[in-house]
Amino acid sequence: MNIDFHFGVIYLVGRLAGLDITQATIVAHACQYVDDSTVAGPLNFQEGQSFDRFASAHKLVDYRNYAANSDKRVWAPFHFLPSGEGNTFEEKCVCRPNSRVAQDMVRLAIAQRDAKNGLHRMVITLHVYVDTWAHQGFTGTLSPYNSVRDLSSEDHPRESLLTRLRDCMQAAITVTESDLMDLLPRLGHGAALHLPDLPWAAWRYINGHNRLVERINLPDYVTAADMAHKAIAGFLSGCADYLDGPGLSQEARGALSELLGACRDDDPDQRLQALRVAASNGIIPGVREPIPDYIPKGRGSWKHMATGIVSKDDDGDQTPVWSQVFEESDYRKFHDAVRAHRVAVTEMILPAYGVRLA
Repeated sequence: MNIDFHFGVIYLVGRLAGLDITQATIVAHACQYVDDSTVAGPLNFQEGQSFDRFASAHKLVDYRNYAANSDKRVWAPFHFLPSGEGNTFEEKCVCRPNSRVAQDMVRLAIAQRDAKNGLHRMVITLHVYVDTWAHQGFTGTLSPYNSVRDLSSEDHPRESLLTRLRDCMQAAITVTESDLMDLLPRLGHGAALHLPDLPWAAWRYINGHNRLVERINLPDYVTAADMAHKAIAGFLSGCADYLDGPGLSQEARGALSELLGACRDDDPDQRLQALRVAASNGIIPGVREPIPDYIPKGRGSWKHMATGIVSKDDDGDQTPVWSQVFEESDYRKFHDAVRAHRVAVTEMILPAYGVRLA
């Protein structure tokens, strides 16, 4: 999923589920920031304090993507949640929509709602939860399930998809076509290119186990939005039985389905803009307001407001001064929540299903 869903749709769903504007803005921002938080390691302050961070994503072209251990520590708990279903370790690592592992993950976040970073903790869980619909059938470990052949989609010829991805990757490194096709199967759904992230796409492929997989994204995306509504409502009420809680109204589901299906721009920012216009015009029943801006890095970002650092790619040459502003910041709460989420998933939940990744 891209920014149109993780930020735009989640903001709207949060408001419909009962979050106020401030809460919904934090939820939407943190949900998208899981895909944008690429800086790891210690943040050092001038007087000697330090704060440790764990990246919840990798940059597009980052050779850590191709290391098995890094796959397991980042892609599995944050983007391709293992379902715990099947007989072999490989099968159990495959991401499945709304799996028992995913439900346990949501229930645990609800149970921890009163923690100081409880809201941020829930949102990271929410990002992973909705991704189980978009990333189903793939895995955050090196696996034949990530291999794709005979990929086809009426809307997106394979040649145009390969050209688009090659152009993007060559902006950072020189890569041959053989290199590209060797690396893609290691990148989660990389070999399927960006088809899993397009809300309207219908596509098919044969995976590395020679099984035909046919996908129609739109109903899965609407279901993911509905289940996100249930999860947020459960968090607000403190009810761990969130599956029995209220979902989107039929009117809201219909309007959202129509919007996600109608805007077929490959650019996720353009799709987010379409959602912005719809929200301002009250197209989705129950919400009539602008979707806030999102600044992932640099001036005006969470990191900048917490530390004063303006560098977009790393910490730059600035050494910030520690203050209570940092302690109370969304940036600090987000990174603490990332750490708590990784521990909860890899050390508490997955081992009970026979999956040990850390």
